[in-house]
Amino acid sequence: MQHFLDFEKPIAELEGMIEMLRHRTAGDGVNTSEEIAKLQAKVERLFRQIYAKLTPWQKVQVARHPQRPHFSNYLAELVTEWTPLAGDRLFGEDPAILGGLGRFRGRSVVVIGHEKGSDTDSRVRHNFGMARPEGYRKAQRLFQMADHFQLPVLTFVDTPGAYPGVDAEERGQAEAIARCVEAGLRLRVPFVSVVIGEGGSGGAIAIAAADTVLMLEHAIYSVISPEGCASILWRDGEEAKQASEALKLTAQDLLTLGLIDRIINEPLGGAHRQQRQVVNAVGNALDKELTRLAKLEGGVLRAHRREKFLEMGKKGLG
Repeated sequence: MQHFLDFEKPIAELEGMIEMLRHRTAGDGVNTSEEIAKLQAKVERLFRQIYAKLTPWQKVQVARHPQRPHFSNYLAELVTEWTPLAGDRLFGEDPAILGGLGRFRGRSVVVIGHEKGSDTDSRVRHNFGMARPEGYRKAQRLFQMADHFQLPVLTFVDTPGAYPGVDAEERGQAEAIARCVEAGLRLRVPFVSVVIGEGGSGGAIAIAAADTVLMLEHAIYSVISPEGCASILWRDGEEAKQASEALKLTAQDLLTLGLIDRIINEPLGGAHRQQRQVVNAVGNALDKELTRLAKLEGGVLRAHRREKFLEMGKKGLG
């Protein structure tokens, strides 16, 4: 059943009418195809009008849509011969970050991604994509393995942020994230990352310090969640809408600021409405970047990657 966001209510009403007419056609044999066609045209016009001028807060809602494709969906469609690798060899396994070996369009690759889960049980199991230190240490281990065996790395970012619990802090959350970023920057193999939903704070950048950072059209990427920002600046989480505008967290803002490299367009109405189309578009973008990066020598890749992120800091200081 399709889940509609608050600002999509006019569309929900029209699609409800379309469904009623279809049932009527099936039950009574009445031909309602003309009325259905008119309503569908109206739905498409509404979608175009609404999605052409989404506010940052509305984009936050689209990025968090419960039916938006998650890492596991991309993994199932894009990666064959998948062999998951678990554990950080220090403490344990963290299901908020999945990683392993597979083949992507003929290439052997290391693939890592945040997994939020798609229903109550899986969301709890994956901790809503919020990783603990062992998740980032697992990713670090996989980065090192990729470098050793000269395998390109693909990462899929979709997390509200690193898990902020006491147990995570006790086991060195900040250090694990910093080491993971360092491991990504050290790679001498092609490294491409794509933000498919939420890119939250250090929990996101830990696996996204890549040669190329791609981002879906309605994804978000920020140093803090709008709610977290609002609670700090205004002492009121209800100011999240205002915070989302100040944070410049949309793909369009980030491309302008030079913090990401390319935007991947989504179907009308968001990635959740045409999942296979979105997955294929992401696959094409990843393939294009890997082909380009494969032509560069390892030392050049690492130098360019490091310089890219250092330049971001210089721009900020300027």
